[in-house]
Amino acid sequence: MRDVRVLLIGGTSNVGKSTVARVVAEKLGFACVSTDGLARHPGRPWRTPEREVPAHVAEHYGSLTVDELMASVLGHYDRLWPRIEELIATRTAEGHGRTGMVLEGSALWPVHAARLQAPRTAAVWLTADDSVIRARVRAAGLYDEATAEEQTLMDQFLARTERYQKLMIEAVDRLGLQRIDAGGGQSAERLAELVLTAAAAQTTAGRLSTGR
Repeated sequence: MRDVRVLLIGGTSNVGKSTVARVVAEKLGFACVSTDGLARHPGRPWRTPEREVPAHVAEHYGSLTVDELMASVLGHYDRLWPRIEELIATRTAEGHGRTGMVLEGSALWPVHAARLQAPRTAAVWLTADDSVIRARVRAAGLYDEATAEEQTLMDQFLARTERYQKLMIEAVDRLGLQRIDAGGGQSAERLAELVLTAAAAQTTAGRLSTGR
């Protein structure tokens, strides 16, 4: 792969970004970082054995429309972007050291990434059919066993997730960036290879040398 020091992996929630990013980072000997660690937006609104749904998260998904949920999360990503850009710039700066970074997260909104001036940076967005995302979320949240109220919160999360992906794909395609279907049953290992192949062919973040 060319001298890439930062590899961005974007995509909607539950598309597999974290899993693929860890495999890619291991292959490259890079650090693996999530944008969630920089600043969190209200997270996933379902219980796990270790965690109850916080009241503010339940209120967020229970009181806002899908349009309002989208406006909220995109506003959060706008505010977070300067910190992401600074992190990328630091990692790609000359003399920073030899360890690169795989940065993954939904906060890697294509419109922001397309404006990056940072050298040695590549970017790929993962996608999956809505039915795949829906099945993963419902499995994670034990949807069939959940209460009606819990199902409503998951439904709102899913509606926002699907809307996010629709807008993301439109932006990726309009800007001539690269995306990879991560919902076809490929292993994380195979997806990591596809991501690395895509990154190797780019001359600027997200774009091939041919401009596509």
